[in-house]
Amino acid sequence: MKRKYGYTAAILVLVLAGCGNAGEQTAVPQNERDDVIVVMGPTSEPEAGFDPAYGWGAGEHVHEPLIQSTLTVTTPDLNIDYDLATGMEVSGDGLTWTVDIRGDVYFTDGEKLTAEDVAFTYNTLRDTSSVNDFTMLAGAEAKDDDTVIFHMERPYSIWPYTMAVVGIVPEHAYDSDYGMHPIGSGRYMLKQWDRGQQVILEANPDYYGEAPKMKKVTILFMDEDAAFAAVRSGQVDLAYTAAAYSDQMVNGFQLLAFETVDNRGFNLPSVPAGTAGNGGAAVGNDVTADIAVRRAVNLAIDREKMIRNVLNGYGSPAFSVCDKMPWYHGASEISCDPDAAMQLLEDAGWLTGNDGIRQKDGVRAAFTLMYPANDSVRQALAADTANQLKEIGLEVTTEGVGWDTAYDQAQSDPLMWGWGAHTPMELYNIYHTVPGGNYAQYSPYSNERTDRCMDEALACGDLEEACELWKKAQWDGESGILQQGDIPWIWLVNIDHLYWAKEGLQVAEQKLHPHGHGWSIVNNVDQWGWK
Repeated sequence: MKRKYGYTAAILVLVLAGCGNAGEQTAVPQNERDDVIVVMGPTSEPEAGFDPAYGWGAGEHVHEPLIQSTLTVTTPDLNIDYDLATGMEVSGDGLTWTVDIRGDVYFTDGEKLTAEDVAFTYNTLRDTSSVNDFTMLAGAEAKDDDTVIFHMERPYSIWPYTMAVVGIVPEHAYDSDYGMHPIGSGRYMLKQWDRGQQVILEANPDYYGEAPKMKKVTILFMDEDAAFAAVRSGQVDLAYTAAAYSDQMVNGFQLLAFETVDNRGFNLPSVPAGTAGNGGAAVGNDVTADIAVRRAVNLAIDREKMIRNVLNGYGSPAFSVCDKMPWYHGASEISCDPDAAMQLLEDAGWLTGNDGIRQKDGVRAAFTLMYPANDSVRQALAADTANQLKEIGLEVTTEGVGWDTAYDQAQSDPLMWGWGAHTPMELYNIYHTVPGGNYAQYSPYSNERTDRCMDEALACGDLEEACELWKKAQWDGESGILQQGDIPWIWLVNIDHLYWAKEGLQVAEQKLHPHGHGWSIVNNVDQWGWK
């Protein structure tokens, strides 16, 4: 449902009535405030509630410990640090992880958090999670109150990254209604949730870490137009926005831009049309199956121009799905070179016809580039891509589609996707051949050497060594997924996450945001302040 100006007013009435205490702010000097009102998009509201088993803490709701605590956290450079954990070790065969946890942590109902709760959480998610993949976990057991042991079905070197997004729930208070009334041990407690409108968090007075500076966090859910109206009215403190609003000026607010790995790019089916796929969908494309076409497309894209044209300058060029990550391969980066792109096509036999579009053996160099019909940014990126590729003689037709058909259609026609996560499993999920299938899940592509490197990376017992294997999977000097290899995906831009922030609000330094313009901004809201 679209939430327009009238709905914004309804939410603000709730806030002014006391739900968010905005009315009290007029009597409190700004530098004495210890609360903040944040606006996120409607899709940031977790439909299934604040239950890790149903997506809270993962996907679009990636966050550091807010309501629940996690065993690990990621550092600003996206390495692993501890939260509940105090130490961990993995067996030589990679099949057993032993994790020691703190002994001074209590749930907000007063019950102590023990290894039994950790084991219960992971076993529950293994059996019921609708978002995270736990097929690698055989089971978790509590060795004693402060030690949990994870038994793996197969080696999984990046298990610490999974532990960074799994909030621990209390075994004694977990039921089907848990997501509506969560009990945790994190920095904040869920005080109030008005569905479709707002969430109110209050600082946990018994939190085992440093006490939050922000004692109260009110989060409103609005669409972009409503969020901007709320900013202009001055009734909120920080609100997400889009590049389309970035040239506006709002008295009393400044525009903040945060770097992300929230990337946009499109797949190029790398097999001819009519090829047998993983399922019943049509598979393959006779144009993009030519490696010369794929390499030419990658060379022809002027990413900086695209950032100016579509994002008003708020973004960075993307060359892989793991830009800026510890496992990023530097050879991914290339320079825009349309002349070289055209030469590649000429050498491969794609010759220019009378209408300016290339042909080869009776096949016209034309394909459809799909985008989600309700996503204006991806639509604009698709249009800009079409305009740029026309300059080298490729005809690209753009088409808005729904997600109900997009996944199947992407097996034969390129689709503008959005990805970006703090884990190398993003690389695995996009490029690795589906077990028992012929190709990767989202686009027909397979490379045995790339698969093998990723498998070795998962089986490796050392994270740093695994990181080098993830890089090798991208390019091993002879084979891989980069420009000099198979290039089955084209990465365009990483979209900056933009926010209007009230003057005087000090937002703590942000880590790279993952995909999803939402909960990441409040990862460290406990460290924010007013001046």
